[in-house]
Amino acid sequence: MREVTSFADYFVLCSGTNSRQIQAIADQIHSQLKQRDEYPSSMEGYGNAEWVLVDYGDYLIHIFAEKARTY
Repeated sequence: MREVTSFADYFVLCSGTNSRQIQAIADQIHSQLKQRDEYPSSMEGYGNAEWVLVDYGDYLIHIFAEKARTY
């Protein structure tokens, strides 16, 4: 994305089958990036877990439920 936009280098798009799995994906991404001293500046939608958006600055992570991704 570096050539297209200045606000993020990478977009990560993925899906989970239920809210617990979506939260687990978000938790694992957080755990792995924390090991690299990367911390999110914001996270939205974690409680509802239909569409979780996590902003790591250079990385924008979108984790969707199937219904939200279809929309």
